[in-house]
Amino acid sequence: MNPLLALRGVETARDQLREHPARWGCLAALLLFGPPAVCVLIVVVLLATLAGAGDSSSAAAPNGGAVGDIPADYLALYREAAQTCPGLDWTILAAIGKIETDHGRSQLPGVHSGENSAKAGGPMQFLQPTFNSVVARHPPPPGGAHPPSRYNPHDAIYAAAAYLCDSGARDGRDLHAAIFAYNHAEWYVKKVLAQAEKYSCGAVQAPNDTVRAVIKFACDQLGLPYVWGGDGPANGDRGFDCSGLTKASYAAAGIGLPRTAQTQYNAGPRIAAAPLQPGDLVFFGTSTGHITHVGLALSATSMVNAPDFGTPVRVDTIRRPLGATRPAGS
Repeated sequence: MNPLLALRGVETARDQLREHPARWGCLAALLLFGPPAVCVLIVVVLLATLAGAGDSSSAAAPNGGAVGDIPADYLALYREAAQTCPGLDWTILAAIGKIETDHGRSQLPGVHSGENSAKAGGPMQFLQPTFNSVVARHPPPPGGAHPPSRYNPHDAIYAAAAYLCDSGARDGRDLHAAIFAYNHAEWYVKKVLAQAEKYSCGAVQAPNDTVRAVIKFACDQLGLPYVWGGDGPANGDRGFDCSGLTKASYAAAGIGLPRTAQTQYNAGPRIAAAPLQPGDLVFFGTSTGHITHVGLALSATSMVNAPDFGTPVRVDTIRRPLGATRPAGS
């Protein structure tokens, strides 16, 4: 799970002439896998079976940017290894693999043999003593080297999952601490979370091609700055505000929306706020006549949105919406 982050919804209902901040959310971009565990003789987390437990996208097969960037064998290993740690999303493992060695594709010293200047080695960049300690406590399953090797992708990725789990990722207790333990730098934690968001945003199973185009556009904007009244780089702005992002996302699929959150809500077609589908617009405010914020649902529990000044376009938890609409139909 992602670390909790305060989120304030802004944008006026009618004309964007005033702000109405309201803290309402927490970052959960990367919650693609549900939290329950299936217990047998040994606790085994069967993430692929949890599609029906809350978020309908939790067991969605990665696609879009994730599949395009991650080699198939690495993608399979990230997803399988994440299942050994309840609460650890595969996108966190994949983000670390991307940042450390570009999923083993880097030709820098220490990736395929030897060590770099920090004495790290292998696709997940383990120090040898750390790797030895992890695999001694958590032997990798069959499929790797004998004995386990930090240069073997199978062994390295399973060891990374175990290390993160022991460091705070289990059950989402403290993902920030887990990533910080992997590399003691705040910039590294932020970079991992940002990369994981990109992978999770690309793992949504859209109900139709229109919604797929809408979500792809929105996910491609991750990281752009919040700009009040912003309509995005294509229109001369550095970034977006919340309704500017949703309008542009639907425009990318050939569907026109009004400009503000309130008018988008009024335009409908309105649906119940639950259960939500990918592509639905989710609205927040003090009343249905005073809508102050809108996000684009990725699932029943998460959305991509432009939150507020100082916070870039990102994925957040859907928390207590006032209503929803489905511009692309069912």
